[in-house]
Amino acid sequence: MSLATALVTGNEPLPLLAETAVAQALARAGLTTANSVLLFLTPDFSRVAQACVTAAARAASCLQVAGGIAAGVFTEHGAVLDRPAAAVMVLGGAFSLIATDEASATESALLSFAGGAMPPHWQNPPPRFGASFKGGIGHGEPAAWQAGRLTNTRSCTLAISGGRVDLGISSGLRLIGTPHGVDAARGYDLHSVGGCTALTSLLRALGSAGNDVAAASPQACCAVLIDDNHPGDAPTALAAGRFRPLPIVVVNADESLTLTEHVRPGQRLAWAIREPSTSAADMRHTLDRLAADSRDAKGALLFSCIGRGPYFYGGEDTDLALFAEYFPGLPLLGVYGTAQIAPGCAGSNRQLRHGAVAALLADH
Repeated sequence: MSLATALVTGNEPLPLLAETAVAQALARAGLTTANSVLLFLTPDFSRVAQACVTAAARAASCLQVAGGIAAGVFTEHGAVLDRPAAAVMVLGGAFSLIATDEASATESALLSFAGGAMPPHWQNPPPRFGASFKGGIGHGEPAAWQAGRLTNTRSCTLAISGGRVDLGISSGLRLIGTPHGVDAARGYDLHSVGGCTALTSLLRALGSAGNDVAAASPQACCAVLIDDNHPGDAPTALAAGRFRPLPIVVVNADESLTLTEHVRPGQRLAWAIREPSTSAADMRHTLDRLAADSRDAKGALLFSCIGRGPYFYGGEDTDLALFAEYFPGLPLLGVYGTAQIAPGCAGSNRQLRHGAVAALLADH
């Protein structure tokens, strides 16, 4: 095997866990050394991250160890959110990770992970996929590493060499109502849409969606900005990635809604709801497309939202279970983050909330 994973947990965040995970992954791949290693650690390791990266590099006999601190980690063997854990994928054979200055001619999207907010310039080409994790109280600063060392930018960007990367993006959203033009907005506050207040517009959309969602709270919904540069309806735009989800932060007394990003008058906006059944159905649709396009996958990466994993699905990560159903036994490395990074339109990139970005790694 050219790719293999391992997941190791412990009671204490010790570098030995990273070393053991690499050793187990190498054994599963039938390798003695790795070309590259992807290593993700839970927040418990924030203060000993460099020691863990060094231990992983030593165990793999390679310098290219990349990854970061994430809210939680998982492989095809399971998921961990509540205790120290190290998740590893070793890359051998034709596969390796290379720095972007060595991969300027690559046609594949770049693997990108940010320990903190997504850097603003990542919104521009080239296309990227991955995640960011802003960290949590009591766990120290977020971190990321590349080439076996923690990076000053708390981010890493690499190309996956030696194979093809096929991406699938699940928004986890269900559109409700129809898109309308933004009439008035100021800063992060959306005031009116389609001739009525933002709150009234949202409540009307909820009501039109039927009794199963009419009683949902506004916080279970989000605004979706639709890209008007491409013709077509809103569901098509959602499936094609021509949208930007904006979670609702607060409902204000004047019936405006505070969103996570600025909106401008004239933009086309729709409403969407997040619910377990919708997210699972959307993930299944995403995996249907990936399975049809990538029959020769050797491994996979999955970047999911901390708000979409076991906490959202009632104790079990339905997305992970669906992945195992579609790709049984396929080596999988995944992380839970606070945002997911995915290609958008014309080579640009966007952040998702409550999304899942899957990448199948296949031979050319």
